[in-house]
Amino acid sequence: MPRGDGRLNHDLFPGEKGPQDACGVFGVWAPGEEVAKLTYFGLYALQHRGTESAGIAVSNGSQILVFKDMGLVSQVFDEATLGSLRGHMAVGHARYSTTGSSVWENAQPTFRATATGSIALGHNGNLTNTGELARMVAEQGPDRGELNYPYQGRIEATSDTDLLASLLAGHPDLSLEEAAMQVLPKLRGAFSLVFMDEGTLYAARDPQGIRPLVLGRLERGWVAASETAALDIVGASFIREIEPGELVAIDEHGLRTQRFAEAAPKGCVFEYVYLARPDTAIAGRGVHAARVEMGRRLAMEAPVEADLVMPTPESGTPAAIGYAEESGIPFGQGLVKNSYVGRTFIQPSQTIRQLGIRLKLNPLREVIAGKRLVVVDDSIVRGNTQRALVRMLREAGAAEVHVRISSPPVKWPCFFGIDFATRAELIANGLSVDEIAKSLGADSLAYISIDAMVEATTIPKDNLCRACFDGIYPIELPDPERLGKHLLEGLEQSVRSDADGVQSLLGGAGAEDALRRP
Repeated sequence: MPRGDGRLNHDLFPGEKGPQDACGVFGVWAPGEEVAKLTYFGLYALQHRGTESAGIAVSNGSQILVFKDMGLVSQVFDEATLGSLRGHMAVGHARYSTTGSSVWENAQPTFRATATGSIALGHNGNLTNTGELARMVAEQGPDRGELNYPYQGRIEATSDTDLLASLLAGHPDLSLEEAAMQVLPKLRGAFSLVFMDEGTLYAARDPQGIRPLVLGRLERGWVAASETAALDIVGASFIREIEPGELVAIDEHGLRTQRFAEAAPKGCVFEYVYLARPDTAIAGRGVHAARVEMGRRLAMEAPVEADLVMPTPESGTPAAIGYAEESGIPFGQGLVKNSYVGRTFIQPSQTIRQLGIRLKLNPLREVIAGKRLVVVDDSIVRGNTQRALVRMLREAGAAEVHVRISSPPVKWPCFFGIDFATRAELIANGLSVDEIAKSLGADSLAYISIDAMVEATTIPKDNLCRACFDGIYPIELPDPERLGKHLLEGLEQSVRSDADGVQSLLGGAGAEDALRRP
């Protein structure tokens, strides 16, 4: 089985990693259907949400079988593997690591044996009270949900999802549904979950509904997925969103639902800007339409005299269409993208490395030469891609290059499931807009305002998380030293080494300067 690193989604410039989402989740209950294949195609539709690892767990009613590996969905699974995963119910996961390392043990679905059966669980999002959850797992004792894997010599799993699975498994006197109703209210942060035991499929969403999760109907079953596009690809009709604070259960008796917390909606606005597929709808708003509207409003706020509006393919295309429509400046494709170039396994020679972005983008000189260009993109993180792009356009003969960004400056870290660069690496920290424009080599630079971006989503501002733009977090965060992607590294050793292991872990493994450093 090939194990590629699979990270080929957003890298236009070598070494320039764009914002990454946590994961994509998919669950299906459909007796008589090939549920493994349905899950495979559902994950295929969600591949953009996580490209490090993929996995599928299937239940036949008496046992759960899990198969997962590092790499893209298409690298991990083949016909033979999917054919061996037989059952009536499945959960699947495509992962990008935002808590814990990118290693096989942290690939999902996470599996746990319980006193009465087993659990398979997939998680999109990021929990913020992992230190507290780690202590709860430790207090459960060795016979009740301990972090224990029979893989001698391997690095143990250290994700927030691993802690959640241990807590759910640590209630031998309760059904999984009852355990979930006890555990879910104790979680803080973002979580859209699909999980199952041998007989029932569950879906749950945090009280803020930060990450999307939707419910769909098959002719002979039900589907839960991160995005509506995954419903489309498997032929499921959209029923509704899983509500914030809701636990849905599906089994032979049908669908039932209950609340574990009151809803306090704070959906992630960056889903509309960048993360979700354009053919997805979130909270009733089409993502493509929202992005086009962001472009229109950007043109109103930051007009410029130019000859051509062009996108950075493909992320900037909808906003560029909107900018062109509103401004009256013609829309055109000034760049050709090689769709098949990802993060290559072959190291480029020094000569090719210096060409950088040309591995993936090449200019159409006859379109660009002598033109005043408006280049529209959805976000700037470090700025390396935009800097290389401006240089390339000038070399192709562009008379002027005006950069327009359909989201505000990204200035703050996300603790709810997006892996941005650190604050020190974010170009918008410490530089004015004019200084950034100079750094990029652009004739001008403008961002959309927060209010205009929010209005384009049609979602009330108070119902959206905008923390990466304005630093206002909708969920109270723990002390900075208890935050960070690798907080839980070494948890297994800490828990087993001494009674104060969790305390010593919490003292220095987090991102203690994530909020403070410039």
